[in-house]
Amino acid sequence: MAAKQAINILKMRKMKREAVPITMITAYDYPSARLAEEAGVDMLLVGDSLGNVVLGYDTTIPVTMDDMVYHTRAVARGATSTFIVTDLPFMTYHGSKDETLREVRRLMQEGHAHAVKMEGGAEIADTVAAIVNAGVPVLGHIGLTPQSVNQIGGYRVQGKDEKDARRLMEDAKALEKAGAFAIVLELVTEEVAELITRELSIPTIGIGAGRHCDGQVLVFHDVLKYTSDYREKRFVKTYADIGSLIKSGISAYVQEVKTGAFPAQENVFTAEEAVIEALYGAKKEKEGDPS
Repeated sequence: MAAKQAINILKMRKMKREAVPITMITAYDYPSARLAEEAGVDMLLVGDSLGNVVLGYDTTIPVTMDDMVYHTRAVARGATSTFIVTDLPFMTYHGSKDETLREVRRLMQEGHAHAVKMEGGAEIADTVAAIVNAGVPVLGHIGLTPQSVNQIGGYRVQGKDEKDARRLMEDAKALEKAGAFAIVLELVTEEVAELITRELSIPTIGIGAGRHCDGQVLVFHDVLKYTSDYREKRFVKTYADIGSLIKSGISAYVQEVKTGAFPAQENVFTAEEAVIEALYGAKKEKEGDPS
């Protein structure tokens, strides 16, 4: 089978024009990235959601740049033929443009990302433009922006009234003008997401934003129920329950060790007789022969 060709930002625009849906999933380490690539996903997102699903935080806010570089580097080793986008973590792009570009450089040079993702709209457009002008593709992110969860009052659906819908449209157009190659729409009403998608020349990637975006993104652990205490989400569809399988498998291992069923004969290695005699003495001594 021919090697997979990585998607690029020009092909993404072509996919939008031709109404070919774009698939994206998060990945946080080598095995998840490799499996996602082999499954045929178009793009991988090393999301700061790793704070919730991998590092055990309540929000994404504690995630650091060191965390993002570390996990992106692992993903890049696992997915060598897939376009990789990495989140700029909390407060790494709200200072000077020079400081922001230094953080972006780390993700690109140390993490081997192909692009960065930034949460926010018109208020970060100038910074987006500066990063794009430096030669780095930027994926925008509007709607529910987890890094601002404390400011927006929790995990609420966006675009429910006219004022909010207009704000989202203005933010989307500002990001497009700044040079973003695509925009994630998170927890946005389907009608508003559809309108934004029609108005933009760049792709929209939805998560909880309905059926009319140019692509979809979900969290790896949601798709596979990869957790011990999974919380159902209306905008997510799970396709496998590996959390239960993992727990069941580990439980079976524990029981077999406790009962002595593992290791069994087929799990051990045997040495040649000469080695045994060298270690323990003559065979007859080993067998308890008194002569």
